[in-house]
Amino acid sequence: MSEAPAHLRVVSGDKSELETSTIRTISWRIIPFLILAYFLAYLDRVNLGFAALTMNDELKFSPLVFSWGIGIFFIGYFLFEVPSNIILHKVGASRWIARIMVSWGIISALMAIVSGPVSFYVLRFLLGVAEAGFFPGIILYLTYWYPAEYRARILAAFAIAVPVSTVIGAPVSGFLLGLDGVGGLKGWQWLFILEGIPSILLGVVTWFYLTDRPAKAAWLSAEQKQWLSTKLASEEAAKDAAHGMTLGQALSSPKVLLLSLIYFGFVGALYGMQFWLPTIVKAFGLSNLQTGFVTAIPYLFGSIAMIFWGRHSDRTRERIWHVALPFFLTALALGVSSYLTDPVQTMIALTFAAIGVFCIFALFWTLPTAFLSGTAAAGAIALINSIGNLAGFGGPYLIGWVKNATGSTSWGLLALAVMPLIGGLLVLVLKHDSKTEFAGATQTR
Repeated sequence: MSEAPAHLRVVSGDKSELETSTIRTISWRIIPFLILAYFLAYLDRVNLGFAALTMNDELKFSPLVFSWGIGIFFIGYFLFEVPSNIILHKVGASRWIARIMVSWGIISALMAIVSGPVSFYVLRFLLGVAEAGFFPGIILYLTYWYPAEYRARILAAFAIAVPVSTVIGAPVSGFLLGLDGVGGLKGWQWLFILEGIPSILLGVVTWFYLTDRPAKAAWLSAEQKQWLSTKLASEEAAKDAAHGMTLGQALSSPKVLLLSLIYFGFVGALYGMQFWLPTIVKAFGLSNLQTGFVTAIPYLFGSIAMIFWGRHSDRTRERIWHVALPFFLTALALGVSSYLTDPVQTMIALTFAAIGVFCIFALFWTLPTAFLSGTAAAGAIALINSIGNLAGFGGPYLIGWVKNATGSTSWGLLALAVMPLIGGLLVLVLKHDSKTEFAGATQTR
């Protein structure tokens, strides 16, 4: 019997060399670039937490003013998220993501001119408007390139930019605060300027580097394009047959609304920690630079955990418990941390909370992309993200309100724990069709 063609030989489980080489080529081409882009996006969004270490005192911002500034970002984000993602689906990722990155980089750098509450609120609102559509756009974009059986690990690889942005960005931000007085600027002003410029530059590169669809990928062979288009078309057909939705049906779907509420619980926990953790750590009596390094610890462990958790979910082809369990871990860890006063014990609890948060991040988006496609996916993913991100206002504001009332963040952390607890319970009532999600998937061992 003659030997099978090289591109059809089985090399891993039941995967052919063609499949393996296609996924590898795509991953090396787009994932490092997307990680870098999301790293800069997230850094520009949350560096406010470090700027606050000196900015709040210098500008006389109360905890409530600071919380409003955090939260108003998400109002602008909410209002423009759905239209932004639909535009991306129609005009292509390269042009639209380039526009997003350049505009948010400019506005982020302009945060250096904040002089009071009004300018603070206006620029934070505009930053939300500018960034709207970036994250759900990337989630949608990845569905153009990866079959379902790869999505959890790929989403985990992409989402690693979030914890890494703190692992790297926290010490860097702490260092930049030390530039106080250089060129007549405050350290927090240098922080916004020097962390905003890279987003502008990478946005320009995005226009030329990012490929909109596999059919336009000159860096894939004809065989690779054919295999990928056939594979993705099979999955789309299975989803349309089982769950086919128009844009209007997707936006009003009870399942989409339930996913929005689940994501709300996740985002509240994520940003509640993200924006207030530097303040919590600073209260241990550390310098700004030391605060940066210590703040990075939970995110380092979270980034490692999310990679392994995503791979485990893909290997077992199970989603619900892989999302629910990290929700419960996050709720438990946040609740426990509110009762602790010892710095080491507090950081251990918050590290477990970060592990839970980022394991959720690695898996959540496999749930909506399992049954949504086309324009319906573009709109619904953006809706889920926009509603969920309203918790980016609620979570940090909750801690700020409690701190303003009690003088401590402890009760705020306890209240914050309720959000992931409810999110985890809602995951357990969600109906998930794994058979349709993995339609046509090859077996792996």
